[in-house]
Amino acid sequence: MEMERQAFRLNGFLVLLVLVVLYLAVVGAGAAAGGAAGASGGLVVGGIFFLLLMTGFTIVNPNDSRVVQFFGRYIGSVNQPGFSWVVPLSSRRRITLRVRNFETAKLKVNDADGNPVEIAAVVVYKVTDSGKAAFAVDDYEEYIAIQSEAAVRHLATTHPYDSHDEGRTSLRDGTEVANELTIELRERTELAGVEVLEARITHLAYAPEIAQAMLVRQQASQVVAARRQIVEGAVGMVGLALDRLAEQGMVELDEDRKASMVSNLLVVLCGDRAVQPVVNTGTIYG
Repeated sequence: MEMERQAFRLNGFLVLLVLVVLYLAVVGAGAAAGGAAGASGGLVVGGIFFLLLMTGFTIVNPNDSRVVQFFGRYIGSVNQPGFSWVVPLSSRRRITLRVRNFETAKLKVNDADGNPVEIAAVVVYKVTDSGKAAFAVDDYEEYIAIQSEAAVRHLATTHPYDSHDEGRTSLRDGTEVANELTIELRERTELAGVEVLEARITHLAYAPEIAQAMLVRQQASQVVAARRQIVEGAVGMVGLALDRLAEQGMVELDEDRKASMVSNLLVVLCGDRAVQPVVNTGTIYG
């Protein structure tokens, strides 16, 4: 596996100036040595030499790289933008170093609980090693796309769509899931000389065939969670009321009256409808 290294390069404008001077010198020397025939021969030789060296010129745009090969052998990369001259008769392959992104297709996969879900993600990446990107894999863009799909599928199968248990990460926990997906993709794409900057879920939904049933289930779960919180609050309020009554000695209640009072308070506090008060004009035991 080829690691990126810097190729031999010279300033293109300087080399071009030198070539022009040498070409004129060769033509002039041939003319001085043999007249018209010498000038013609010098022109041919100088022209061939000039064209041979001209094959070494290349232009590199900002945030681009040129992977240089000499008859199949990797001799380095040119990352400096501008007009450069490298080894003549070499081939140069363009590798962009710009930050790029793409969105995976909507994948249908079963989550950790076995529910079919639709999921998609956006991946932001850039090439950091042009040598690996060019020679470690056939096509680094296709490689990243396939590995991203595999990572998203793996993520979906290891987490539930929604979790009501504390400490269990679900696919709806955006930050945690994004970090996990980013780390996994970095490990998968390091071989290709690519750094994944960020990966986030962009689409998450239950599959159409169970979407309605899961919506009802979610609503029921929310209702149960809300009622649980209401009951916990009501029990605390009832306990506080009994403690305050006992501390201040306003009224003495036996166990039966306490049980009746607790029952009435819980009905009032936990009921989902307005309660109509009943005024007792007699004794508290009436």
